[in-house]
Amino acid sequence: MPDECLRLLAPEPGMTAIDATCGAGGHAAPMAEAVGGAGTLVLNDLDPASLKAATERVGALADPPRVVAIRGSFAELPGKLAAEGIAGDCLLADLGFSSAQVDDPARGLSFRFQGPLDMRLDPDQRTTAAELVNSLPEAELGEIIRDFGEERAWRAVARKIVEARRETPISTTTELARLVRAVVRVPRESRIDPATRTFQALRIAVNDELGALEALLEAVRRTAAGAGATSPWLRPGARVVILTFHSLEDRPVKRAFRDLTSRGLAENLTRSPIAASDAEVSRNPRARSAKLRAVRLRS
Repeated sequence: MPDECLRLLAPEPGMTAIDATCGAGGHAAPMAEAVGGAGTLVLNDLDPASLKAATERVGALADPPRVVAIRGSFAELPGKLAAEGIAGDCLLADLGFSSAQVDDPARGLSFRFQGPLDMRLDPDQRTTAAELVNSLPEAELGEIIRDFGEERAWRAVARKIVEARRETPISTTTELARLVRAVVRVPRESRIDPATRTFQALRIAVNDELGALEALLEAVRRTAAGAGATSPWLRPGARVVILTFHSLEDRPVKRAFRDLTSRGLAENLTRSPIAASDAEVSRNPRARSAKLRAVRLRS
């Protein structure tokens, strides 16, 4: 949803824009064009390959802004920016992973390709999905699948995984998907693969995605309330735009933005979440679950 994001961010020449999850630069490039050579663009990502691709894409523009490239979780970004004395006029957090990542079998993010059961967005992180699947007690594994995947058959999935790993460790995406499909039933007309929710749950657990999101939202709250660092990382009147792809992401964003507006700390720019257009969904089916919310902090 690049057009909708850019409209809500409203970057202008000379501003400082922050792309907290820059990926390959799909949103970063139009943000960079908007702030221009007099502006600053902060690019942040866990994946060094994505950060490099986005930096090169922005640098190739006719009038690129100053680029500040930061590798790491966006949970740590507010503190890093405050320490550097950088304050943003607008912030975008696109919580979906990139097509390049999901289509790379070596990343282990998709059951559509055979690859190692990895799922790390940061390749230097130690814990992989294979480690969780092969080491966690059945009860703890089931809780992850229930809480992060909202899978109704979580008990059956956890039991099946534990039974299978007694024979041999589960090491590939296709092995895991086969086990899940053996116990999860979905309506024949459903477009959702039976393994979808379990893969989502493990990816969230491996990367602590919800923990990072809560940390980012708390940093926005504290800055809006004038608490925390003496050098704020968002300026008064800054716009915060977050793009989510499932309910576990959307709920905390909705709560946080509602809290900000109810306390008079921000203006809600999206009374209801904006969804992708039919045209975009036809071009990119992954966009069908996207929800876009935005607020503008009090000036």
